[in-house]
Amino acid sequence: MNRGLEALETVADYQFGAGAGAALFGGSVSVRRTSSGRPQQVLVDGERVISYGTDGRVTLGIAGGRRLQAALEPPAYRVVVGDDSEPFVRNGRNVFAKFVREVDPAVRPRDEVLVEHYDGGLLAVGRAELSAAAMRDFDTGMAVSVRESIAEE
Repeated sequence: MNRGLEALETVADYQFGAGAGAALFGGSVSVRRTSSGRPQQVLVDGERVISYGTDGRVTLGIAGGRRLQAALEPPAYRVVVGDDSEPFVRNGRNVFAKFVREVDPAVRPRDEVLVEHYDGGLLAVGRAELSAAAMRDFDTGMAVSVRESIAEE
């Protein structure tokens, strides 16, 4: 494994917990870099797993969401919705607080999260806009800004 990938694994472990880097980057890895050489996207087995932002954090692709979902014990980094919002989220719409059924209590604004149906199926990945407490308490407002959903694949 090259030094750049080891650094990205460390970032993923820091952001999502121990073992996340190994879960995300297991397989045939290729790293797309900017013209300056900074890693920009990581593809595993031809699918975009993460993008690496200029802020030093990773953003998930749906393939990365699937890998994390399999590797992390619930409720880690999960926002759970029901039948009423499932078709909208699956089609790339944002998650609103009133439709959140469950959420990892550790979720903070700007965290990368997995959006799941209550039956456990992954619907989307995105960025939390509210804290877990606010998602549970609010009846209005955007809870998760969806970046990529299952239907968008």
